Order: sequence, then structure tokens, then C-alpha cells
Amino acid sequence: MTFSGISQEKKSGPVVEGYGQVWAIENPDFKTDTSQEFKVVFDVKDGPKSDTELNRNLNTVARFLNMHAQSGIPASQIKVALIVHGTAARNLLTDEAHKERYKVANPNRELVEQLLDAGVEIILCGQSSKTRDLPKEDLVPGVKIALSAMTANIQLQNQGYRPIKL
Repeated sequence: MTFSGISQEKKSGPVVEGYGQVWAIENPDFKTDTSQEFKVVFDVKDGPKSDTELNRNLNTVARFLNMHAQSGIPASQIKVALIVHGTAARNLLTDEAHKERYKVANPNRELVEQLLDAGVEIILCGQSSKTRDLPKEDLVPGVKIALSAMTANIQLQNQGYRPIKL
């Protein structure tokens, strides 16, 4: 894509490679304060209709990480939690559990693993876990289960995390 004669591409990384592509914004009028701590909790309840699609809301978490790292915010100043419930809950399954239920590998597994590797705390609503029959042993290792999405949201907001609902 070209802006004012300058060719530019969206880039992924450096935090989550292959996902979360973002544009570089050169000299924005509203400056990013790179000295601040960015504590955010993403609330994701909707998954894609197809069992073969990437959940764009999970990809938004990768975008958040990549865009801020690309903009010079140190990883130590970025704290991200992801609360998952509703139809998005199935996006946290291992490939084996996903294949057993939906006959295909989980297209979100690699992204979920990279988010965990990047230090994102991924929390599944315990109520969704039970309602949708998604036990802990069927989840990507590292995913935590809470009493509920509501409970996790309150606790994280009490710790200073700012909510972003997707």
C-alpha cells in the first residue's frame, strides 16, 4: 500500500511472529508515552463460525503486543491478560481435542501458544468450560481456568488492568 508516495506494509513481530500484523504510524500527533505501563485485559467471547478459521479477536491481542513493541515500549511495561468465554472457548483446545470434536486441527493453537510464550495470561471462564464440556486436559497447556469470566475481569481490573472488550 502507498501513502503519500511511500510504500508501506503491515508487519508482524517482534513479539508474536506470523500474527498480529500492524502498520507503523510515523510521527503521530497523539504521542505514545513509552514510559507508561500498559496493563490491559482483553475480554473475548465470540469465536469464528467456522472451525477452520483463526479467531480475529485473539489476533487482536497479538496486534496489541506487536504494535507497542514496534513503537518502542519495553516488554517489561506491557502486561496483558486474555479472558475467554462463550463461543471463543473452543479456540483454546489442543489440536487433538479439537480434531476429536470438529474433525480438524485447531487453527488457533499456534497463536494461543505464542501468546502464552509472550507472557499473556490466558484465562478460560470456568462456567464456559463446564457448559461447553472443555476440561483443563483438553486445553492448550498454560491456559488457566477461573471461577468465571466476570470474576477474572473484576480481579484483574482491581489490579489496575484496563478492560478492552472484543
